[in-house]
This record gives sequence, structure tokens and C-alpha cells, in this order.
Amino acid sequence: MPTSPELAAPRAPQRSQPTLPTAPPELPWERFAKRAGNFFVHLGQIGRMTGQAFRAMFRRPFEIPSTIYQMESLGVRSLGIACATAIFTGMVMAVQFAFGLQKFGGMEYTGRVIGLSFSRELAPTLTAVIVGGRIGSGIAAEVGSMAVTEQIDAIRALGADPVKKLVVPRLVASVIVMPVLGSLALVLGFSGAMFICDWQFGIPWGFFLRSALGSLQFRDFAMGIFKCPFFGAIIAIVGCHFGLITRGGTEGVGQSTTHAVVGVSISILVADFVLTKLGIILFG
Repeated sequence: MPTSPELAAPRAPQRSQPTLPTAPPELPWERFAKRAGNFFVHLGQIGRMTGQAFRAMFRRPFEIPSTIYQMESLGVRSLGIACATAIFTGMVMAVQFAFGLQKFGGMEYTGRVIGLSFSRELAPTLTAVIVGGRIGSGIAAEVGSMAVTEQIDAIRALGADPVKKLVVPRLVASVIVMPVLGSLALVLGFSGAMFICDWQFGIPWGFFLRSALGSLQFRDFAMGIFKCPFFGAIIAIVGCHFGLITRGGTEGVGQSTTHAVVGVSISILVADFVLTKLGIILFG
């Protein structure tokens, strides 16, 4: 005999699931303290790796074939972007200064201003920022891929030093190629400015060249090239650091590449200020 719904057994009351307490929102000062702590952790790791690299640099066996390969990979393959950046920057500087000085009747000083600005600041710094983004990202991606595929652990298991095998060749190559790229950028940027001044503003290239060289001294050139080896070291060390600490597969490689580009750019600009002050003390 079917039972009516009224005579059915009463259901037991359902108990609500306990809710886990949510974490309180992070305060701004806590977020700042966390980021500052991470910054100093990275700074300490970079300092330790730099010391290990300089000690391994003078220890046999010397990684000469690997260093030559890195010079070709980091330097020769960066010629295109370095040349294009220098030429068009020189053209833009020529247009800006020529138009600005034309208002005051001082177009004859265009060569002097461009010569000083390029030799002291623009050629080394702009080349380091542009080329450093390419080199730093490439180093971080290459070393980071080795880290996530446990190739670096295999190097340690074989009794070799990953810093000597991976960091030292890239560090030496970057220190060598950056002054060459900086000098080439100076010549090409100056040539681009000279072409624009002659073609658009009617300033003869001979007069432009004489006025620029007449205002330049060797210390102006030395002050710019003096920065390039330091920029090269910064690019290689920052790129290798973010590559070595890469974790988390392909996503981690992408994050390390992004962090390397940002870190290289900011480090170069900060170092440029310090090196400029030091260069004024040394070269006047």
C-alpha cells in the first residue's frame, strides 16, 4: 500500500559545511616590505654569483671556445639592432637640435652638441639598453631552459661548476663586445646626424665634422667607452641570475625572461648615473 507524503519518515536536517577563514587582505606596507625583501634576496644572490664567476674566471680550464661562441652569439648577432638604433637616433638628434638652435641662430653648434652628447652618453647607454634587452633575454631564456630541464643539475652531478660553464663565458663575452658595439654606435650615430644636417639643413658635412671634432677631446670618448664593460657585465650577470633561478617549466622561463629585460634596463640606467659621476671625477 503506498504511503502518503505526510506519513513518510522525516528527513534529517542537513548540516552546513564549515567555511574556512579567509586570510586578511595584505596591507600596503606589508606588500612593500615583501618586495623589498625579495629585492635584497636577489641582490645577495647576484653578489654571490658575481664573486663565484670572477674566481672561476682565473681557474683552469679556461672556457675559450665557449667564450668565442658567445662573442659571436651576443655581439655579432646584435650588430643589426645596434646599427639601426644608432643611425636613427643620430638622425632624430640632428633634427631636434638643428630645429632648436635655428630659432636662436646657432645652427653651427649642432655638430658640437651632437658630438658631445653621443660620445659621452647616448652611444654607450642607449646601445647597452637596446642590445642589453636582446642579450639579457636570450641568456635568461637559454639558461632558464637548462634549469627547468635539469641540465644544470646534471652538470653538478658530473662534478663541474655551472657558474664556470655557463656564467663565465657569457660574462667575458659581454664585457668584450660591449665596447666594440658602443664605438660602432658612436660612428654610425654621428654619420646619421651628419647626413641629415647636410641633406635637410644645408650644413656641409665637412663643417659639421670639423666643428664636432674640434669640440671633442679624448676624455669625452674615454668617458663613454669607460662605461661599456660595466654595462656588459651587468647584462650578463643579471641575465644569468634570472636564468639560474628559473622554476616552473615554460611559464617560469617566460617570467624569468621578462624579469631579466626589466632588471637589465633598470640596472643599466642606475649604473649609468654612478659611472657618470665616477667618470667626471676620473676624466673631468
